[in-house]
Amino acid sequence: MREEIRRVTKKDRQSAALRMLSAGIDAFGEEAYPTAYRKLKEAKELSPRSSAIRELLGISSYQCQEWADALSELRAYRRLTGDTVHMPMEMDALRAMNRDRDIEAAWNRFQELGGNRPTEAEAKVVYASFLLDRGRAGEAWDIVGPERLAVDAPPYERRCWFVAARAALEMNEPEVAAQIINTLQRLEPDMPGLEKLIDQV
Repeated sequence: MREEIRRVTKKDRQSAALRMLSAGIDAFGEEAYPTAYRKLKEAKELSPRSSAIRELLGISSYQCQEWADALSELRAYRRLTGDTVHMPMEMDALRAMNRDRDIEAAWNRFQELGGNRPTEAEAKVVYASFLLDRGRAGEAWDIVGPERLAVDAPPYERRCWFVAARAALEMNEPEVAAQIINTLQRLEPDMPGLEKLIDQV
């Protein structure tokens, strides 16, 4: 990070930018996201071309539900680096702002650009959840419905299963939903939202 700041920041602003970034990182590490948000905004003013600052500011904005800032900063990070890892957060910010057409466009763009498997799974979770919000359960199932329920599935796949169970319930397929939920209970009994889903079944 220091090397990037020195490379992209005016010399007379480097020390201040590093101080603000360090303060922002400390707050971020303590999950004090409003403080991180404020510090990193100051850092951005000093070094707007730093991908590290834009990334952390974007995530902090997201955690603070500052959706417009989150979208702007995470997109800036993607432009600077070419990395798609935060596109699911971009989509979720659009979802929070009810920007349906933009969510569809972002999903299509992610399909073109791709990402690693955890990022791909998270994008599926966000997009399928959006589809469920809009009463499009069949389409959501097509996105996240599992081919099989492998006992060694990583956590990011299980998050897809959770949304798939919701879709199955919306499609009036309680047995399918119950099978998924029972598997999740065995593999990850403390998954957030699982108890509520069990009650629905």
